[in-house]
Amino acid sequence: MATGSLRASAVLLAFFGLTLPLMPVQAVLLRVSDKAARRFPHWYHRQVCRILGITLKVEGAVVHDAPALLVCNHTSWLDIPVLSALAPVSFVAKLEVGGWPFVSALARLQRSIFIDRTRRQATGDAANAILARLQRGDTVVLFAEGTSSDGNRVLPFKTSLFGAVVGQGAPPAARTVVQTAAVVYTSVHGIPVTRADRPRIGWYGDMEMTSHAWGVLRSGPITVTIKVSPPVPLSEFRDRKDLALKSERVIRHAVLGILRGRPGDPDLVPVEPSEDHRRGKLASPHAKSQRWT
Repeated sequence: MATGSLRASAVLLAFFGLTLPLMPVQAVLLRVSDKAARRFPHWYHRQVCRILGITLKVEGAVVHDAPALLVCNHTSWLDIPVLSALAPVSFVAKLEVGGWPFVSALARLQRSIFIDRTRRQATGDAANAILARLQRGDTVVLFAEGTSSDGNRVLPFKTSLFGAVVGQGAPPAARTVVQTAAVVYTSVHGIPVTRADRPRIGWYGDMEMTSHAWGVLRSGPITVTIKVSPPVPLSEFRDRKDLALKSERVIRHAVLGILRGRPGDPDLVPVEPSEDHRRGKLASPHAKSQRWT
C-alpha cells in the first residue's frame, strides 16, 4: 500500500536524520568517558524506538548497580534497539556482523563484542572481552540461542556461549548477576500478532535484511512485551551448562506466558520439550527456580 511505503520512507529519513549526526558524538564519548559512552546509546535507542513506532511493555527491570549478564531470546534485528532502549547494554555478536555495511559501525560504537564461532581460540578471546566488561560494571546481552527464530518458539540454548562467563579465564566481578529477558512482539497497529503473522516481524534463516526491514517499517506501530527476571548471583550456578539450562527454562516459560496472554502463570508447560529435559541434566522440566518466577 502507498500509505505503508510513505510511512517507511518517513521513518528512514527520521532515523538517518537522528543517527548520522550522533555517530561522531558517540565516537568522541568512547575516547573521553566510559560512563557516557555506555549510557548515550541507551538514550539514542529510546529515540529510535519512538521513530520506529515501537512501544515497550516491560515487567521487571535490569539492575543498574551491579555488573550483569542479560540472557535473551532472539527474534529480529528489532531486538537491538528494543533491548538498548530497555537499559544501557552491550551485545555479544557473531563476527559476521562486524563486516556488515553501516550496521557494523553502529555495533562498534555500542561497544559490541564480536565472536568468531568458527575458531576454537576465539572462545577464549571472547571470554576475556566479556569478563573485562563485567569487571567494569557493564550489562552484557547474550543471545543464547546463537541465532534468531520466528518468534513462535525458543530455540535450544547453546551451552558453549556461556563458557565465556563461567568456567574460563579470570572470574568476573564478585557482584555479577544473571538476568533473563523474554522478548515477544505482541501487536501491530494495536492488533494482536497471531502465530501466522509473527514470522513477518522475526528475521531469521536466509531472510534478506533490506527487504525484511522495509516490510516491517511499512507495517505500522509495534508493541513488544518484555519480561525481565529478578537478578541471580552468577556464583549460584555450578557451571556453564547449569547456567544455560536454567536460563533457557525461565525464558521458555516466560515467552509461552506472553504468547498465551498468561504471564506469570506457574502452570504453563512449554509447547516443545525443554532442552534441559532432553539432556536429562535436571530432574524435571517443570521445576522452576524460586528466584526466577
